[in-house]
Amino acid sequence: MKLLKTGDIQIRDPFVLKENRNYYLFGSTDRDIWKGPGTGFDAYVGHDLEYWEGPYPAFRPDAGFWGKDNFWAPEVYEYRGAWYMFATFRGENMMRGTAILKARHPLGPYEPWSEGAVTPKDRMSLDGTLFVDDDGQPWMVFCHEWVQIKDGAICAMKLSKDLKKPAGEPVELFRSTLAPWSVMVESKSNNVKGWVTDGPFLHRMNNRKLLMLWSCMGPSGYCIGYAVSRSGNILGPWKQANAPLFDRDGGHGMIFETYDGRLLLAIHTPNKTPHERAAFFPLRETDEGLELGTACAVCSLSP
Repeated sequence: MKLLKTGDIQIRDPFVLKENRNYYLFGSTDRDIWKGPGTGFDAYVGHDLEYWEGPYPAFRPDAGFWGKDNFWAPEVYEYRGAWYMFATFRGENMMRGTAILKARHPLGPYEPWSEGAVTPKDRMSLDGTLFVDDDGQPWMVFCHEWVQIKDGAICAMKLSKDLKKPAGEPVELFRSTLAPWSVMVESKSNNVKGWVTDGPFLHRMNNRKLLMLWSCMGPSGYCIGYAVSRSGNILGPWKQANAPLFDRDGGHGMIFETYDGRLLLAIHTPNKTPHERAAFFPLRETDEGLELGTACAVCSLSP
């Protein structure tokens, strides 16, 4: 199979999984994620974050699958001996929401596990991510979309131990306007103005502080910032950083450690279809949060 460079792969919302000395790259991989019908999710396998084998068809819906378009932001986690994909879909006459799929191998094939979306049926939601607290309780953190409520929110909801359904009501953690860098945008297709939230991701720092990445629109376009839980647990309260981590038309990030011990931030940039590509930036933990490195680890960009 021909190897592809990171810059050759059109992908949004990149998510990197480590397993057996490999890196698995997932993301929104339909050519135009804004229009249907959805095709599925591809995955790539590599050893150095620069060259990848693929694409491999990690998920392809069967004819009866409820989701029809907006196949967005797959994240894959190992949990209790299996692999679970959290991904967003929209069904006919249904709100957009995050469902959970399951597989026996990181590359899939993934099959529906939850019965439709796990996020509330009456909320327009997206970008569910998994967080398991110190007591072993799994949570889904997700966005309640700005196009429905104008000031986008990030919420947390307990999941059943088998990750099949909710185990409690959602709790709102914070809204987009609490961040000093969030600016109002307009969606002409939805005829609404408001403040975006998307792409939450939880990271426990070495000093045990709990940090959440999330993205919105800033003064220079799409950007990514973070908040820190004052209590150290998922319910916060959450304190926003004073400035975004990256504000040059890129976001929807996650954090992972390489096999040689580097801490990296994965984002997509730019934010315009079909030019989106994955980019990996070095990170450094501080006493209070994160600092972005001076150059992109695998791309031609610098912050």
